Amino acid sequence: MGEPIGRAEVTKRMAAAAQALLDALTPAQQAAATARLDIPDHRQWRYLPGDRPGLRLADLDGPRQALALRLLDTGCSAQGATTARAIVELDRIRRQLAGRVVADGEHNFWVRILGEVSSSSPWAWRFNGHHLAVHATVAGDTLAVTPNFFGAEPAVVPSGPHQGLRVLPEEEELARALVEQLDAGQRQIAVAASIAPDDILTRADPVADPDLVPSGLAYAAMSGQQRELLHLLVRRYLDRAPAEHARSSWEIAVASGLDTVRFTWCGPTERGHGHYYAVVGPTFLLEYDNTQDDANHIHSVWRDLRNDWGGDILADHYARDPH
Repeated sequence: MGEPIGRAEVTKRMAAAAQALLDALTPAQQAAATARLDIPDHRQWRYLPGDRPGLRLADLDGPRQALALRLLDTGCSAQGATTARAIVELDRIRRQLAGRVVADGEHNFWVRILGEVSSSSPWAWRFNGHHLAVHATVAGDTLAVTPNFFGAEPAVVPSGPHQGLRVLPEEEELARALVEQLDAGQRQIAVAASIAPDDILTRADPVADPDLVPSGLAYAAMSGQQRELLHLLVRRYLDRAPAEHARSSWEIAVASGLDTVRFTWCGPTERGHGHYYAVVGPTFLLEYDNTQDDANHIHSVWRDLRNDWGGDILADHYARDPH
């Protein structure tokens, strides 16, 4: 994958990809794909099926779709981009499993660019559809990439040419490994309920409330191996982002104090049963739920409690450069 590129190069590539897409669109497509940065629905989002504001991939020809997906790639690490594209394709597989005829490229995902693409002034973009929501806010060489939602339906493809495919395996396996490492006393604290909630608790709230999540087991009360598994689990979510941003997000989490980070599990720990977990720290909230469709339907989200929607970077930009 090569060496991680710096923040300035990340945002430069992002701006170039966004502008290349806009330049390739017809005037009508440009109108659908763009909006003001301060549009009232900027913080409204969803991860269920249905239409979104913006320009739908299915309404683009192959070359223009490729440009939209290239923009998506710039908001992710190499691993994150592979997973995000797999989620796009999984939605097509899901519809085929339901007996529908779905052509190549018939993707119900929407791209939207907010504000003027710029190397200095703030702007944003989003890529949304069923089970995928990537939101990027850019101000100079500063970046925010949350809310970040990855889902999978089915979590394991049950039949057909893609039988056995798992798009989000590590999100489940790392959490399972951690809960299985806990002793009886630790489980009493970590396992908050015998039945999992039917979805992530923060849903598509514009502002994530960590108080919605049961308290769970503190990092400070874990052993060395348990802590390492928690590190890997948290990094699994943060590493969806471009490498430099992921590294910075982890360093901020460490500096803010890992001892108060808490891991919560709900539901049985045996495979095949609906389950939920969350990891909450001073700077982040991660949630995962797999309860629907006989526990074969994943919702997972990363929220930055300080910088969702680029709140901090926009405030800092306008403090330095009022408009």
